[in-house]
Amino acid sequence: MLFRQLFDATSSTYTYLLASRIGGEALLIDPVKEQMPGYTALLRDLDVRLVHAIDTHTHADHVTALGDLRDDTGCVTVMGEFSRATCVSHRVRDGERLRIDGVVLEARYTPGHTNESFSFVLEPDRPRAVFTGDALLIRGTGRTDFQGGDAGRSWDSIQRLFQLPDDTTLYPGHDYKGWTASSIGEEKRCNPRLAGKTREAYIDIMQNLRLPHPRLMDVAVPANLACGQP
Repeated sequence: MLFRQLFDATSSTYTYLLASRIGGEALLIDPVKEQMPGYTALLRDLDVRLVHAIDTHTHADHVTALGDLRDDTGCVTVMGEFSRATCVSHRVRDGERLRIDGVVLEARYTPGHTNESFSFVLEPDRPRAVFTGDALLIRGTGRTDFQGGDAGRSWDSIQRLFQLPDDTTLYPGHDYKGWTASSIGEEKRCNPRLAGKTREAYIDIMQNLRLPHPRLMDVAVPANLACGQP
């Protein structure tokens, strides 16, 4: 399997490319519109055909490349079943599996950051990795104060992710410190919002973050409901 972790410095967003093999099928998770030239070049260099472009949720800090990728490659755009994006070609349900040339991703409904957030488990029968979007970050969690966010649901979703094996690699949708990956077991032990905390304590933490809204929120959310296109 081919794997690439790509980074958008402006929004601190990670995008992930998975492909079965050189010359095979591929998918992208959480692509950023401004990075389209890089995606196009990478797909060409690896000689892979993009089958799925996935957003884990409706992003508030960058504009998605889903629509551009669909138009350029003919790929299927994918989001969770509760997304309000009318342009999405396929809406996954909890437990549904996406397959490309033997690579399997299983959708897990993990609301809390937004009310439509999904995570995706790689090789769910023997989990190798989980792509969590903003549901669970490295030493942090996605904020829960807009887009239908809910701190209690966030806690419950994270506890569901914590049922994965401890050695499951965790790949987040963002990181602001330069960390690239963690693991389920590491976040159980070391995440300051979660380790040793109760559900009630976590809710209190999240309700008192008092963060400013993302700078691009008023632009990004409407754009992303149209898959990043006018």
